Amino acid sequence: MDVIKDPADDVLKLDAKSALIGRLPRKEGDKFKTAVIRLYDVNNPHKTTEFPKKTFEFTNTEKVRIRSLTSSYYLEGNDLVINDLEELSIEHDGTKLTIKGSQQVVEKRD
Repeated sequence: MDVIKDPADDVLKLDAKSALIGRLPRKEGDKFKTAVIRLYDVNNPHKTTEFPKKTFEFTNTEKVRIRSLTSSYYLEGNDLVINDLEELSIEHDGTKLTIKGSQQVVEKRD
C-alpha cells in the first residue's frame, strides 16, 4: 500500500473511482489530528476487501472542506465515502484541506 505523508505539493490532481476521508489520532506536539484520504478503484470500498491504491496523510489538520461532491457518512464507521469519482483534487493550505472534483451523478444505489 502506497502511503504518502504530508505531500510537498499544495495541490494534488488524482485519479480514483472513490475516496474515504477519515482521521488518525493527533501526533505528539500537533494541535490537530491527522486527516487521511484513501483512494480506491471501486465504489463503496468499505463494503469490500479492496486495499486503497494510494493513501495520503496530512498531519496537524484542523478542517477538511468538501466542495461540490456528493458524499455519504455511515454511522457504523468514522469515514466519509465519495463514490463515482472521475477526478479528485486535494488543496492543502496550512491546517486546512479542500477537496474538489467531478463525479457521475447517481441518484440511487443499492
